[in-house]
Amino acid sequence: MAVAAATGLMVSGYAIVGAADNPAAPGTSPGPGPGAAAKCEATQDKREMRGAWLTTVGNIDWPSEPGLSEKKQKAELNKRLDEAADLELNTVFLHVRPTTDAFYESDLEPWSKYLTGEQGGDPGYDPLKYAVAEAHERGLELHAWFNPYRVGMDSDIEELADDHPVKKHPDWMIRYGGEGFMDPGNPEVQKWVTRVIMDVVERYDIDGVHFDDFFYPYPDGDEKFDDDESWEKHGEDFEDREDWRRDNVNEFVSGVHDQIQETKPWVRFGISPFGIWRNDTSDPNGSDTSGLESYDVQHADTRTWIKEGMVDYVVPQLYWERGFDVADYEKLVPWWSEQVEGTDVDLYIGQAAYRAGDKGWDRDTLSSQLHYTADYPEVEGDVYFSFKSLTNVADEAYEELAGDHYSDPALPPLSDDSREGEPLVEAVSGLTATSEDDRARLEWEKTEGASSYAVYRLNSEEAELVESGDVEKYCDVLSSENLVRVTGRTSLETEDKGTAYVVTALDDYRVEGPVSNIADPRG
Repeated sequence: MAVAAATGLMVSGYAIVGAADNPAAPGTSPGPGPGAAAKCEATQDKREMRGAWLTTVGNIDWPSEPGLSEKKQKAELNKRLDEAADLELNTVFLHVRPTTDAFYESDLEPWSKYLTGEQGGDPGYDPLKYAVAEAHERGLELHAWFNPYRVGMDSDIEELADDHPVKKHPDWMIRYGGEGFMDPGNPEVQKWVTRVIMDVVERYDIDGVHFDDFFYPYPDGDEKFDDDESWEKHGEDFEDREDWRRDNVNEFVSGVHDQIQETKPWVRFGISPFGIWRNDTSDPNGSDTSGLESYDVQHADTRTWIKEGMVDYVVPQLYWERGFDVADYEKLVPWWSEQVEGTDVDLYIGQAAYRAGDKGWDRDTLSSQLHYTADYPEVEGDVYFSFKSLTNVADEAYEELAGDHYSDPALPPLSDDSREGEPLVEAVSGLTATSEDDRARLEWEKTEGASSYAVYRLNSEEAELVESGDVEKYCDVLSSENLVRVTGRTSLETEDKGTAYVVTALDDYRVEGPVSNIADPRG
């Protein structure tokens, strides 16, 4: 627990430093004054990853089909983001580079064909810029999801845009299994993909960079991945080609992480690997499973990424039910929990919403998965594949899950735990509340450096505790139960329950700043 500064306090384990000494607006009460130095014991965790993958490859989630007008694409995206907020999610993982192309304006790679139907076709606007702004307005984080190496199916390769990097550098691509992949063993490819990613980090206000499980390709029968040329040119330091391949991926992952940290350290970098690293029959450090091993097949050494801090979070795809012989959810959750324990890497579970209705997947299966992981404190949230599954095949399953686990909103995870207790934002000021037709209307002034705002509803006793400035008395008031909404706007309309409100600002690191003045719509 971070110790509060001399003018601050801790609330439920999250920084509320420099308690607000704001002049009260008419009809409001001032926030607690400065002076109390204290440390509160965290009694509950109001931070949790609640995310979903918004997949663009094949137009799985958005846009519904290529060639829609700008107006229709924006309307569909707005609907998805509204749904995310309504589902009490707080993070969207938007697929921005599905096949070495772009869902954003780029001088490096062509527009994605999933926008207009033709790779290189200009959609008339910048989808990523629009998505970031709209997500943040709704209090949602947006992580830019990149596929580092996939070029596409053979049919796609025949229709590559003239400015596609593989058109300019055909030696960068290897055909395998009816698809094209940029060669992970080519140092020029590693530099190029890193450059593409950092271009997005530098130009867009994204909250994270995200990779899925595609590094070296999944096996396709007995076909060989022909990287002989790269192996001969660049593998001189290795006796074993498999070790060299893993090192290629490790160097790439580590380099991306380091450059993000140097450029925008609040932007989180995470990867969603295949759910099995290695089986314990292959490695004593492996899991009690008997399935495909990403360490050997995709050359993805996730365990090393965790132990050496090459990523900020991992989202293993645990798309198997409890009791499944080959890959039992109940065996994999503790294994992944053990890997992150004692590290600075956060663990979220990749959940198979798309499997709802399959054999062995009942209405309560997803909720049951979360009940099980609740016993593992290392698990700090969940991400669902894919987004539209939550509103169609998994709608009833998610409704049950949300009722059991998402009854209250959740703040997003901190981007850097070491910054807890050190907010970069001041107290929210000028909070006012009015009431009409059983609705409360809250408004406040924009806070410099705020990435979003957390709005809390307090009963009269809780409001008095906050107003008292006694940290020991009101430490638990700003809790998940009292959290109404996280928003990027400077106003909120909510149900009027005859209560008072306070607001805090979150900085780029997701650290909460000081509490605002108290506003009561009853005057």
